[in-house]
Amino acid sequence: MRDPVVAYVGLGANLGDAQRALRDALAALSALPGARLLHASGIYRSAPVDAGGPDYFNAVAQVETVSSAPELLRQLQAIEQAAGRERPYRNAPRTLDLDLLLYGGARIDSARLTVPHPRLRERAFVLLPLRELAPALVSDAELAAVAGQRIAPLPPTSSPG
Repeated sequence: MRDPVVAYVGLGANLGDAQRALRDALAALSALPGARLLHASGIYRSAPVDAGGPDYFNAVAQVETVSSAPELLRQLQAIEQAAGRERPYRNAPRTLDLDLLLYGGARIDSARLTVPHPRLRERAFVLLPLRELAPALVSDAELAAVAGQRIAPLPPTSSPG
């Protein structure tokens, strides 16, 4: 068995009961074989970036896993499918989006997977919840660069915990 790796997963949804979709996705992450949900950020409401549709609800989860990065991606996509995810076009509104943001210190650039996530540093809806969980991974300069993107944390009673 491989050594556990700490991975960060971005969660987003803007169709249906998006907050419930995030809570359900966190429960599904915690139930993955060989994985343990360590922490989840609060939930943030953000305007779509490079997309249309209603506002998104976003969070980041810190997961410890013994799965390889490609296997973890496959598991994330299975959770999306179970939540009714469809991919009619790039950046379409979605019932659930799970992105593998970071996988330990790995750098992966394959046809199926790029880690760190290629747009990680361009999106406030990833950087703010990631900084909540791992302040050392997000610099003040990176936050300043996305300061123009509309995003707000929801009250703590709405967060997944």
